[in-house]
Amino acid sequence: MRIPIFHAALVALLLPAASFSQDTGSGATPQDDITTFRKNVNVVNVFFTVKGPHDSLIANLPKEDFEVFENGKPQTIKYFSVESNQPLTLGLLIDTSGSMMRMLSTEKVVASDFVRQVISQKDLAFVMSFDIRADLLQDLTSDVRMLRSGLDKARINAPSGNSGIPGLGQGPIPISNSPGTVLFDGVYLAADEILSKQVGRKAMVILTDGEDEGSRLKLRDAIEAAQKADAVCYVLLISDPQYRSNPRDMHDLAEQTGGRMIVINRADKIGDAFTQISNELRSEYYIGYSSDNDKRDGTFRKLEVKSKSGHKVQARKGYYAPAS
Repeated sequence: MRIPIFHAALVALLLPAASFSQDTGSGATPQDDITTFRKNVNVVNVFFTVKGPHDSLIANLPKEDFEVFENGKPQTIKYFSVESNQPLTLGLLIDTSGSMMRMLSTEKVVASDFVRQVISQKDLAFVMSFDIRADLLQDLTSDVRMLRSGLDKARINAPSGNSGIPGLGQGPIPISNSPGTVLFDGVYLAADEILSKQVGRKAMVILTDGEDEGSRLKLRDAIEAAQKADAVCYVLLISDPQYRSNPRDMHDLAEQTGGRMIVINRADKIGDAFTQISNELRSEYYIGYSSDNDKRDGTFRKLEVKSKSGHKVQARKGYYAPAS
């Protein structure tokens, strides 16, 4: 499997007002040797977590405890596993706009530790920053040192002095006229250009205040791209009282893709949030089923996984059928 590369011409065509650059290193590790998972357009794959009181994770429930519905119709579960050993592809997306100034140094330290705990040799991860443009700081790799180096490259891309010119801070000078933070464009690119080309478990962890300014794409486009890539989105909502935040959009992004939003109002809470996400990634269930609707029409189909025991199931809200 080839590791996806960001082609400048493609991105320029797609996002004329949001440039995308890369600073990748050479440590990409393909997953060619992993034979435990096969992408099959006839099988709908759903990774999910189960929670009890106070959001405590519940593991080791049997297949018989679950039901899956597509557009309200029950489906037959064909494959099932607990605490799946399928490879994980993880994207770390870091908001480096000016509103993150107070949090960024802590974010990088805690994210580095998170990567060390979560990423194994069979997994892949990448690091992206976004502000007035999106930057791929480290392409897909299982090398934790390269990922930490990518995190170290994240810089606040805010004006300095009295120049008033965006991009003349510590970050890269933009080649676009984007006025602010291209959050939705960044999520779309991470999903469509990287995660959609991988197999197995896929997730994004997005550290942001949720405020988008300047994206050419909308929230619905970012959600759709993540759903098509089968990627779960976790949002660490940085709620700095000095700046605005947008919990509604970020809640929708997380909920629709099977993840969740965690509100952080102090830098020392970032570690707790990463610990929660790490525990959830290690406690996933997997269901695979063959849809009784075999039309290859590219339509969105609603998904619901239910626990017969009444536990809360955290799963994506739907998927897009393959198109002929």
